[in-house]
Amino acid sequence: MRKKRIIPSLNYRIIAVDDEKGILDSLEVVLRRNGYDFVGETDPLRAIELIREEHFDLLILDFLMFPLHGDEVVERIRVFNREIYILLLTGHRELAPPLETIKHLDIQGYCEKSDKFDQLILLVESGIKSIDMLKTIKKFQEGLNRILLAVPKIYQLQPLGSILEEILEEIMPLVNSDDAFILVDDITEQSRDKSTEDEEHRSIFKGIGKYKAEITDFMDMLNHELMGNIGRARIKNHVEIIEGGVILPLFNEYLDSIGVIYVEIDEPDLFHMSDGINLLKIYASQAASSLSNAFMHSMVNMKNDELNRTYDELKSRYMDTIVALRLVVDAKDIYTRGHSDRVAYYAGLIGEKLHLSSEDMETLRIAGMFHDVGKIGTADDILSKSETLSNEEYEEIKKHPLKGAHILSAVSMFKNVVPIVKCHHERIDGKGYPEGIKGDQIPYFAKIISVADAFDAMMSDRQYRKRLYLDKALEQLRAGKGTQFDDQIVDSFIEVLQNYEEIKVTLDRMTEGLLEQRL
Repeated sequence: MRKKRIIPSLNYRIIAVDDEKGILDSLEVVLRRNGYDFVGETDPLRAIELIREEHFDLLILDFLMFPLHGDEVVERIRVFNREIYILLLTGHRELAPPLETIKHLDIQGYCEKSDKFDQLILLVESGIKSIDMLKTIKKFQEGLNRILLAVPKIYQLQPLGSILEEILEEIMPLVNSDDAFILVDDITEQSRDKSTEDEEHRSIFKGIGKYKAEITDFMDMLNHELMGNIGRARIKNHVEIIEGGVILPLFNEYLDSIGVIYVEIDEPDLFHMSDGINLLKIYASQAASSLSNAFMHSMVNMKNDELNRTYDELKSRYMDTIVALRLVVDAKDIYTRGHSDRVAYYAGLIGEKLHLSSEDMETLRIAGMFHDVGKIGTADDILSKSETLSNEEYEEIKKHPLKGAHILSAVSMFKNVVPIVKCHHERIDGKGYPEGIKGDQIPYFAKIISVADAFDAMMSDRQYRKRLYLDKALEQLRAGKGTQFDDQIVDSFIEVLQNYEEIKVTLDRMTEGLLEQRL
C-alpha cells in the first residue's frame, strides 16, 4: 500500500477542469487527502477567468471538452499566465495533442485517465517539486535584486546608527520578517595598534521591530541559549539556524569577526530548505563590508559622548547578564556556591606571584569569575548527582567550557577571556577537554585558572566526597605537575599557599560579604 504523503503547509492550490463531474469529485477526494487546496470546474471558460482572477499553482486539464478543447484553454491561459504548471488528461492516448503542441504551449506533462490516480498523483508531486524549485529561483532572483538596490544605501557614508538601521531595514524583505537586531564591534578599536594589549573591546547594538528597545529591555530578551548561539556563530563564522530565527556572522576582509545580525523567522528550517540562507550570506557580506568601509573612512558622525554612552550601557548590561547567569550556576549547587569567586581570588594570588600587569590581573579575575558560566546549560540533576556520572552525563559536563566561551563571545568585551574559559579544563598532557590540546597550545592564563579551579575543588565539600586537608591537596597538585598542570604555575601557587591561614581568613570574609550581597 502506498504511504500517505504529508505535504508541508505551503498553500499549494490546484485547479482541475473536466466536463465530467464524477472525475472532479474523485480528484477532490484524492488531492485533499494528500494535503492540497483543490478547486474543480466543469466549464473551461469559467476556469480561464478563475485562473485570471486567482492564484493557482497547478492546473489539471481534460483534453476533450466543450466548448473548448484543452489545448485551446491552455493557449488562452498562456496569454496572461506563463507560470502555472499544467498537466493534461486524456481518455485515449491516440487523441492526445502532438508533442509539438505540448512543447509550444509549455504543458509540463500528460497522462491517460484511469480509475486509479496513482500515476496522476506522482505527476502532481513531481510538479509541486518543480514549482517549489521555480519559486526558490524566483525568490533568489528577487532577493539578489533587492540586495543590488540595498547596497548603495548601506554603503552611504552616514552616521553609524543610520547605517545599522539601514542594514536591518533592507534585510527584512528578504525574509518577510519585522524583528531583527545587530551587534557590531567598534572596528576603529581593532584598527589601532594591535601591539597595545590594553585596548578596550567595545560593541554596540541596534534593533528594529520588537528589538527597537532600550538596552535594558533588549538584555531581557536575550536568554543564555541565544547568547551561546550568537557566540558560536561568531567563533565558527557559520550561519546558525535556531528555533525562531537565523544568526548571521559579520566578518571583515581579514575574516575577523566584527559582529552578528539576528533575524526572527517563523519557519527557519523551511527558509533554509529554500536556499534563502545563501541570500542572507551574500547580504551579510555586503553589510560587513559597508561597516568596514564606514569605520575605515572615520565617517562615524555620531557624537563621541553619545557613542561612548551606548558602548558603556551595553557593556554594563551585558556584564550584569553574565553575572546573573553566574549566580544562577552558583545557586544550582550548594556545594559549589562561591566557587567562582574563590577561583578568581586564587588566580589573582598566582598572578601577583608571577608579577602580571594590572590589565592581565583584571583579565584573570574576570576569567575566574566566569569560567563555569557554561554550566547554565547543564541539567541540575547532573550537577548535583552524588553517584558516579554515566558516560553520557560526563560528556554533557564536558561541554560547559565551550558553552561558556560561546556565551562570552556574543560581544567583544570578553574577547580576551573567551580562550581562557574555553581551555580551563585542558591538560598539559593533552588528555583534557574540550579539544584535547596540550602544552604551549593551552593559553597561559587558562593554565592558571586550571590550577586555581582544581585546588578549590579539592578544598571544598562535594556531593561525592568531603574536602581534602591542605597537605593532601598540595600533594595532588605536585602529582599533577607536567601532566595535568603547568610546573611553574604549581610551584608558584604552592609558595603562595605557605600563608594559607591568612588566605583562609580573607576567603571567609569574602564569603560572608558575598552572602550578605546575595541576601
